Amino acid sequence: MGDAFFDKSRWRARSLQSRQLLAASLGLVAFLALAGYALDRAFLETAQSNLRTRLESYALEYASGIEFLRDGTLYVPDTPPEPRFERPGSGLYAEVVLPNGHWDSPSAQGPELPLGGMLAPAVDKFEGPLPITRSDGSSAEIYRLGKGLVWAEGGPQGEFPYTVYISEDTSALASQIRVFRRALWGYLGGAGLVLLLLQMLVLRWSLRPMRQVVGELKRVHRGQLARMSQQHPRELEPLTESINAFIESERENLDRQRNTLADLAHSLKTPLAVLRARLDNPTPEAELREEVATQLRRMNEMVSYQLARAASSGHALFAAPIDIEPHAEQIVRGLEKVYSSRKVLCEFEFDPNARFHGEPGDLQELLGNLLENAFKWAKSRVLLTVRVGDTSPGRRDGLLLAVDDDGPGIAVERVAQLLQRGVRGDERVQGHGIGLAIVQDIVRGYRGELEVRRSEELGGARFEVKLPPGL
Repeated sequence: MGDAFFDKSRWRARSLQSRQLLAASLGLVAFLALAGYALDRAFLETAQSNLRTRLESYALEYASGIEFLRDGTLYVPDTPPEPRFERPGSGLYAEVVLPNGHWDSPSAQGPELPLGGMLAPAVDKFEGPLPITRSDGSSAEIYRLGKGLVWAEGGPQGEFPYTVYISEDTSALASQIRVFRRALWGYLGGAGLVLLLLQMLVLRWSLRPMRQVVGELKRVHRGQLARMSQQHPRELEPLTESINAFIESERENLDRQRNTLADLAHSLKTPLAVLRARLDNPTPEAELREEVATQLRRMNEMVSYQLARAASSGHALFAAPIDIEPHAEQIVRGLEKVYSSRKVLCEFEFDPNARFHGEPGDLQELLGNLLENAFKWAKSRVLLTVRVGDTSPGRRDGLLLAVDDDGPGIAVERVAQLLQRGVRGDERVQGHGIGLAIVQDIVRGYRGELEVRRSEELGGARFEVKLPPGL
């Protein structure tokens, strides 16, 4: 029964607009309820304070006209401060309590009022609501103010203590409270409805950019748009940029796979043609076996190369950061063994904050090809420099990776030729171009730049890779 009453899956599927509207509505209702309660309490306290002030003024007016005769007889003026004191059952009552008796106003004739005791001089007492019984037998409530006084017209021997009580039926106060509450909750309810409607309009307006993003995504999915537009609020820019980067990465992967398949098909045409020609022409078995083995080895090398190139060109969009120095040390130790006879020394300049955000295989291909190229052409020194590249607020840092050698260097007119993408492995430029096509493909996959120039520190060639800030 509990699961049927509260379906978590339906709650998770609720739209953002519904969630925000529900949360804002609950907050608005709670605020209006608290505000209404506070205003109601403030009005009640103010009304009670005004009632006490009014009853106290009646008591003082009565006290100003009261006198005691020498025999202690109480004299009360015939004209009361309010005509209601003379009308029986009017709801406004006066009482004077003496040590040995009391006096009631004509309005108190009939209702059964609670007895009030003597109060010490200068003591006031406000109490209520107190139950009473009207003359018709119905129940009612009153508020009552008592004021302790002393009449001392004749000196110390003529002092007479007494207490004046003024009581009023709560019906008048209750009527005021009902009118106020009716107006209060009516106005608050109307204001709440207006605010809810305004809130719905504000939510629709504020969530409009999200609906635009959803609409653009649908058009991209249908092929009507190539990518997300750039006209979005700042809060949504990281989302749309990540989506665009993902779309571009997927298209690059698809293009790379198509290029790899095309290159592989083109590479295999010649060995297959050779085998077909050998089969069509009479060929000794030994020679045919040797030719088949040669062409199969060649095709195997082509397939391995194309697969390695395809795997090394992937762009990890949300890859974790990789520490570069351990990979570099491992590669350098292997190269120092290969080129031990030349005694080439490799030096490191590492920024401890620099990290590579991508696949470990891509990092190894970059470092391996660049360092192997430098070791091959260096006379005695190679320098590997790793620093934090360009930075951008809210993005991961870029990366600068450079390899310098003290070899013969590269002529300026050959740089463009070295960086030109080849079609097949056996068509790539040799020398400093060994492995450079793989490096170029990886750098392009990470939307970076590969620059080749003369090294200012060592005098040979400098291969510099710049990767931009990531998402």
